[in-house]
Amino acid sequence: MRYGAAMSNTSSKTHRQWPAPLAADELRLLLDFLQFLRATAVNKLAGLSLSQASATPLPASPRMSALGVVKHLTAVERWWLSIEAGGADLPSLWAGSPDPSWNVGPEDTPASVVAAYKAEWGRVEKALRGLGPDDRTRRRAEFTVRWVVAHVVQETARHVGHLDVLRELADGEVGE
Repeated sequence: MRYGAAMSNTSSKTHRQWPAPLAADELRLLLDFLQFLRATAVNKLAGLSLSQASATPLPASPRMSALGVVKHLTAVERWWLSIEAGGADLPSLWAGSPDPSWNVGPEDTPASVVAAYKAEWGRVEKALRGLGPDDRTRRRAEFTVRWVVAHVVQETARHVGHLDVLRELADGEVGE
């Protein structure tokens, strides 16, 4: 695969692109990797029925479904990028114990969950506008923006791995 080349999943309309290998802007590079992972997560839901997307086939993780993973990723971005890094005045999506962001309700469909996730991307872009990697987060100033974005990249990558397994169990599809 050529870096910078567009990648697509035949059952999805979400475009994926590798970040530029000679990137000089550190924060842009991290955000480009995050965008690649976001698109991968969305593509993992593409073509799944509601039943497949809401299935919880892992006995050790009885709340983990493909829809739940994407809802959780939305909550992760809301908290870490929009609220903590960007200082946005928004409600957390994971207040409570156990973490309710994994819960799938009757209103949740693949289309609605993906739409909410993509809407959060726009809020994140607005919240991070004007910040650099060395800047402190706007909410508590306990982290650098670099740390927060790297944290969200690693968390998203880990959960894309979960989506790989859930997708394979749902319909046998493997790959990126």
